[in-house]
Amino acid sequence: MTKLDFIKQYLPLAQKAAERFGMNPVIILAQSAIETGWGESALCREHNNFFGITAYGRPNPFWEGDRTDLSANDGRPCLWFRSYLTPEASFLDFARLIHSAYPVAATLTFHPSAYAKEIAYSKYISEVNGDNRAAYQRMLVAVSRSIERLKVN
Repeated sequence: MTKLDFIKQYLPLAQKAAERFGMNPVIILAQSAIETGWGESALCREHNNFFGITAYGRPNPFWEGDRTDLSANDGRPCLWFRSYLTPEASFLDFARLIHSAYPVAATLTFHPSAYAKEIAYSKYISEVNGDNRAAYQRMLVAVSRSIERLKVN
């Protein structure tokens, strides 16, 4: 799937989630692109999880509680991720999560640089899993700009 194909296919879902939770659809789609490698991750393709959201918390209107463990069976503890029925459910659950658990970040989604800094230095990013907060922040801004350019054309 090309980046343009990803944008065309999933921008409507980002727009629906953004409208429901008062957020910027470009930032939602950018975060999805980063978390899935532009739709190529197994978590995305096999479980409709477009944001790498772990399976903690109670089920909600968008997530029924299904989960999957993608870790290798090498004796290490499992890391459970949410499994969604549809891509739309994943986008809506992500927007719900940001809106409810990261309200400051949610208010900044129309300012990609400010949002990227807020979310990169929040609990959403896990350095325990090898995430680099500064790199994530830079990447989110760059991908947001790329999507803005591609979606206009």
